[in-house]
Amino acid sequence: MTHTLIYPHTSTHNAAGHLEIGGCDVVDLARAFGTPLFVYDEQALRDQCRAYHAAFGARTDLYEIVYASKAFSCRAMAELVAQEDLSIDVATGGELAAALAGRFPPERIYFHGNNKSAAEIEAGLDAGIGHFVVDSFEEIDRLEAAAAARGRAQDVLVRVTPGVRPDTHDFVRTGQQDSKFGFGLADGSAHEAVRRLLDAPHLRLHGVHAHIGSQIFALDAYRREVEVLFVAIDEWRRDFGFECGIVNIGGGLGIRYTPSDQPSSIAEFADVSVNAVRDGAARHHVPVPRLLVEPGRSIAGKAAVTVYTVGTVKVIPGLRTYVAVDGGMSDNLRPMLYESRYEAMLANKAEEPATDLVTVVGKHCESGDVLVRDVRIAPPEPGDILVTPGTGAYGYAMANNYNAQPRPAVILVGAGRAHVIIERETWDDVLRLQRPLAP
Repeated sequence: MTHTLIYPHTSTHNAAGHLEIGGCDVVDLARAFGTPLFVYDEQALRDQCRAYHAAFGARTDLYEIVYASKAFSCRAMAELVAQEDLSIDVATGGELAAALAGRFPPERIYFHGNNKSAAEIEAGLDAGIGHFVVDSFEEIDRLEAAAAARGRAQDVLVRVTPGVRPDTHDFVRTGQQDSKFGFGLADGSAHEAVRRLLDAPHLRLHGVHAHIGSQIFALDAYRREVEVLFVAIDEWRRDFGFECGIVNIGGGLGIRYTPSDQPSSIAEFADVSVNAVRDGAARHHVPVPRLLVEPGRSIAGKAAVTVYTVGTVKVIPGLRTYVAVDGGMSDNLRPMLYESRYEAMLANKAEEPATDLVTVVGKHCESGDVLVRDVRIAPPEPGDILVTPGTGAYGYAMANNYNAQPRPAVILVGAGRAHVIIERETWDDVLRLQRPLAP
C-alpha cells in the first residue's frame, strides 16, 4: 500500500476491505464515536519519541528532547510524553495547564511565548517549571520582578533570531531578522538582553534558544543556525564571561504529507545537529554545551488521521467533482493558512481502486474551505467514511468553532482498543459562554 508512507505505520486493510489503524477498523470507529474524529495511533506516537532518543543518544550524552506541545496539547499527550522521558515546551498558560494536568514533571517544562502575561509568568513560577525562554526586554523585567517577589531564582534561556531563512513557507519561518520572536543578533538586541539577564539578581541564564521554522526538509539550515549561534556565544563569553551550557536549536523537522514529499530522517537531523554543535564548540574553544531539540510535528503529525462522513457529492461536468464532508476548516486550518497539501481515501472502500479525481471540501460558508484539492479516491457516495492522514500536528491544536461548529472528539487507539482522550463538543458547549442581551 503506497499510502502507508503517509499513514500511521500500524495501518493496514482488514478482511472487510476497510482501513484499520492500531488494530481498530476505522469504519467501526466512525460509527462508535461519530465524525469528524481525530484518531491517534498510540504506538506511532511512542515510536517517534523513542526514535528521537535512539538517534541522539547514539551520538551524544549531552542532549535533551523537548516535545513542542503546540503541535498537539492535551493532558493525555503530556502523560505519554512524560512516560517516554521527553521534556516538554509550552507557549501559553493553557498549554502549561494541560501539561500540569497530565502530571508532567514541572522541572522538565520550558515556557515559550513572545508575549507572556503576568498571570502566565506567575503560573509558571508557582508551578516550579524548569526554564523560561525569555523573548523580550519587557519579559526580563516582568520575570525578574515576579521571581524577586517569590524570593527565588529562575533558570532561563534567551531566545534569539539568528537571521537564517530555511526553505519553507513564509508563514512558518521564524528565524529571520524580521520576526516577532526573540532578540535579534544582527541589531545587537540579543547582546543587550544577555547583559541584562546576567545582571538580573533572580534570573539564571543557562543558554540560548533559536528556532528557524517548520516543515523543514533541507538540514543545512540547521548547520548554519548553529554556526551563527556559536559566533554569538563566543562574543558573550568575551564580553561578559558567560559560559553557555545549553544550545536549543528548536524543532521544525518536516514530515511526509504526500507520497512525493522527501523529508530528512530523525537520524540525519541528529547527525547534522550534533556534529554542528561539536564543530562550533571546537572552533570557538568552548566546552560542548547540552543540545536541545524541540520536535512537535515529527512526533505527532503522522500519528493521526481525521475521519469524516461524506454528506454530498456534487459533479460539475467537465470541471470538478466536489466531495463535501462534515468538518472542514474548523478542524484543519492548514490548507487555508499555508496552502498545505493532503491526501485522502475512503476507509470503507480501502481495497477499491482510486479512480475518481475529486476535491474534498468542508461544510463551512467559505469558498476557501477546501481540505484536499484534486485527489484520487474510490468512487464516492454519501455516507462513505473519508480519511485524511497526517493531521496529528496542528489539526486539533488549531480547531475552532467557525460557523458555531463543535470541535471533534479525539481518540487514542492501540492493540485493537480505543478510548477518548478529548470529548466531542456539543451545541450546548458552543453556547455555554454566551449570554443574552441585558434587560
